[in-house]
Amino acid sequence: MDPIFTSRASADAIPIWFVTAANYAELREGLDASARAFAEAAGFEPKAGRYLLLPGENGLGGVLFGLGGEADTGDLFLPGRLSTLLPDGVYRFANEPHDARLAALAFALGAYRFTRYRKAEAHKVSLDLPQSLDRDDLERIVEGVTLARDLINTPANDMGPADLEAAVQKLAAQHGAEFRAIIGDDLLAQNFPLIHAVGRAAAASSAPRLLDLIWGKADHPCVTLVGKGVCFDTGGLDIKPDTGMLNMKKDMGGAATALALAHMIMSRRLKVRLRVIIPAVENSIAGASFRPRDIYTSRQGITVEIGNTDAEGRLILADALSLADADKPDLIIDFATLTGASRVALGPDVAAFFTDDDKLAQELAGHAATENDPLWRLPLWRPYESMLDSKVADINNVGGGQGGAITAALFMRRFVTAKSWLHFDLFAWNSSAKAGRPEGGECQVARALYALLAARHG
Repeated sequence: MDPIFTSRASADAIPIWFVTAANYAELREGLDASARAFAEAAGFEPKAGRYLLLPGENGLGGVLFGLGGEADTGDLFLPGRLSTLLPDGVYRFANEPHDARLAALAFALGAYRFTRYRKAEAHKVSLDLPQSLDRDDLERIVEGVTLARDLINTPANDMGPADLEAAVQKLAAQHGAEFRAIIGDDLLAQNFPLIHAVGRAAAASSAPRLLDLIWGKADHPCVTLVGKGVCFDTGGLDIKPDTGMLNMKKDMGGAATALALAHMIMSRRLKVRLRVIIPAVENSIAGASFRPRDIYTSRQGITVEIGNTDAEGRLILADALSLADADKPDLIIDFATLTGASRVALGPDVAAFFTDDDKLAQELAGHAATENDPLWRLPLWRPYESMLDSKVADINNVGGGQGGAITAALFMRRFVTAKSWLHFDLFAWNSSAKAGRPEGGECQVARALYALLAARHG
């Protein structure tokens, strides 16, 4: 993705006027006579998303863009539509939108295109940032989101466990981080039985693996990110229907989110000891597939009965979380495209999260609102733990037919002793384009978490 922010002198850039019902009359009077007459002849109204290209002496003289209502009732990412609507050129904000930083960020994020397999004609739209905005910080956020989107959008034939390993290794090299991978039967030798069980049916070239990145000074607070890296999920022997399998290239969206956040953290050089742990597998169907009613002893020693092979994400995360927890980090954050129940509860745009740390939850919610990165806390409702009971093992990997997002979180809670633990149940996908959010893979919650960690460890 070409740089979208410029340092061009603002006098040379095409002005964008953000208009609302409250400011339009005054703003219109400030236009020159020809532009004002053109806007009136065109019947422009300051409604949300409406825009008008105004003629100038040498071509395009400016842009009117409607924001609609007040900030608390509108979409703060609405200016993200501009980067797809405007003709090539360099633009500037001629007046203040509801939030200039989010408007600039949305402008950049809305310009994203996935062009690996189908080349698109270059659309050269850039934004001359207001001097008050931190260009470096905006660019590292855009780079992180772009990384996640590219990884999620890449199909499984080019984004299997080995390819995901290469992406982590590339990020580690970029930032001078340590990296190791444990692959195939070595997972058994080093006590990652659940990761091995889920991924062992895949072809040798897609063997399961544990990816481990470490960065930062050892005496800094330890933050560990764990991302679900199921590069494709057939459902295993409890096979998904075709509609349920269609977008399963995105089932490594948790891993992609962890890498996006890791890039933001390392690029800003936050004062943390960062660890990123990604169990990378394909949940395939073959003679070696794990089966319903199989029982495995996890890395932590907890025995797990397989109630459903399509609940594989929590299994690989259980071993990864046990590894993360052994270090006693100050904060563990895991990301997973885990349950349809979370989508039923909150829809595709709002990510569910779980934690026992009330203060952390409140702090995170504040940053999510500021960053326009929506999430919502669901309860770790302990009475539902009985839904995970097994008659022959310590725990079953699935609960009953209700509260699926909660029972999945409670399953994973069994493998974490740290109180400061955040679990995110993501969708990681835009089924249709929205302002600042093109159709396809999406990076949820990373911006809110980056803001939280920057405030704590900047």
